[in-house]
Amino acid sequence: MADDNEEEEEPAVELGEGDPVEGAPLARVASRLHWPVQKSEILRKEGEETTVRTPDGPRDLGDLLAAVDETYFESRQEFLGLVRAAAGTGPIPTADE
Repeated sequence: MADDNEEEEEPAVELGEGDPVEGAPLARVASRLHWPVQKSEILRKEGEETTVRTPDGPRDLGDLLAAVDETYFESRQEFLGLVRAAAGTGPIPTADE
């Protein structure tokens, strides 16, 4: 039962007012896939031109996967680890930076 005195909670993270960052988070791309999966199947489902956010700016998923030697990913964690190693880690630049 809801309490009549409840106040609306503030968001946990305040969102900025700037332009949106180009590309999708890598984790979002990974969440749409089923594991295990072959690299070719990822490219077929997502497309080589799918833009992913990286610390160096937006990059095509096809380019990132080309830099990964594996052709078969057993798990989501393996995929994320190998693609992040190819893309680099760090803050994602915004239009204001």
